[in-house]
Amino acid sequence: MKFIDFNLHQNVFEGVEAMGFEEPSPVQKLVIPLAIQGKDLIACAQTGTGKTAAYLLPLMHHLSINRSSKIKGLILAPTRELVLQIDQQFQGFAYYTGLESIAIYGGNDSSVWEQQRVAIERGCNVLIASPGRLLSHLNLGYVDLKELEFLILDEADKMLDMGFVDDLVKIISYIPEKRQTLLFSATMPPKIRTLANKVCKKPEEINIAVSKPAEGVLQAAYLVYDNQKNKLIAHLLAEKELDSVIIFSSTKQKVKSLVGDLVKAGFAAKAIHSDLEQSVRESVMRDFRNRKFPILVATDIVSRGIDIDNIGLIVNYDVPHDAEDYVHRVGRTARASSTGVALTFINPTDIQRFARIEKLIGDTIYKAPNPESIGAGPAYEPGKTKGGNRNYSKSKGNKNKNFRKPSGHNKQSN
Repeated sequence: MKFIDFNLHQNVFEGVEAMGFEEPSPVQKLVIPLAIQGKDLIACAQTGTGKTAAYLLPLMHHLSINRSSKIKGLILAPTRELVLQIDQQFQGFAYYTGLESIAIYGGNDSSVWEQQRVAIERGCNVLIASPGRLLSHLNLGYVDLKELEFLILDEADKMLDMGFVDDLVKIISYIPEKRQTLLFSATMPPKIRTLANKVCKKPEEINIAVSKPAEGVLQAAYLVYDNQKNKLIAHLLAEKELDSVIIFSSTKQKVKSLVGDLVKAGFAAKAIHSDLEQSVRESVMRDFRNRKFPILVATDIVSRGIDIDNIGLIVNYDVPHDAEDYVHRVGRTARASSTGVALTFINPTDIQRFARIEKLIGDTIYKAPNPESIGAGPAYEPGKTKGGNRNYSKSKGNKNKNFRKPSGHNKQSN
């Protein structure tokens, strides 16, 4: 199947060709025809499957046929990084259509707020927004959503995890009940079902590779104590030809500490966390994307807002608190069937949490032996309150047959 088979508006299809998209991904094959038909959708698809294009192209198709100067589409996403990522893809696909979007996101820069206000009052076809900042603009009365026809919720589970449920309810009260709603979520817990029942009408459901890491990810884990983590990171990075590495940690304090240690050890590393101004975060991401430095250390909050091809190594410095989030962190590598490596550090208190991850994905992840210079770590013994002090390489779980092998390559990304 090719993109031309969707019979998209000619101007939209020209944008698809210019962006280098040829064959649709599985989620695009399922979503685009139904969305073009005007159906409400609940789509469960992991990061990196191409879902952004899956909802942008039908939206642009409809807007290209029925031209209007009013705001007709609203896309809500949980983070500034994801809002900007979606807006960038919109601009690429919309190049030949004349359609316009505005990215609405938070920050402490007053000039950004004023730019957003002026752009909203000038008019556009689509708003791409984080819930909190959009609601702030709505409360001041100059955002007109009375003629909105399309509502898209991207990363709905993450928006609920971040506490945006009340903001979403208030935003939806501003828009017409008669509309098309597309809800995308990487996981489908009961709270997402509840939200979907509120915002969608007789939705079609699509499920793509739920709770399974991409096939091209080579996964492994290390059993370590917290005071061994930074030394292990330095050891692993010293053995590799560095190109593109992302290390995810649970707190900004750990991010700052790790970056400091890496820089002292001679590595080119930079951080992204909530204490940085938005302009600084954007600059860091731009330089990382352009390969101006190889190692990015980030808090968990940006794990679903990074859209960069060919990340060679992902390190989970801490085991994710939610088992589903492991899939999305790992999803930063092996995007759309490319290959990559994902490593996770497991301390004694995270053993049970990691066991839940293995249960969720239905696979045993290889536990690599610690290098001699690092020393022995805890034993991987789920069900026990405390791990032992022996190196895991001596236990029976250390079998290469559990090492997931990478498979094919495809350049297309989310």
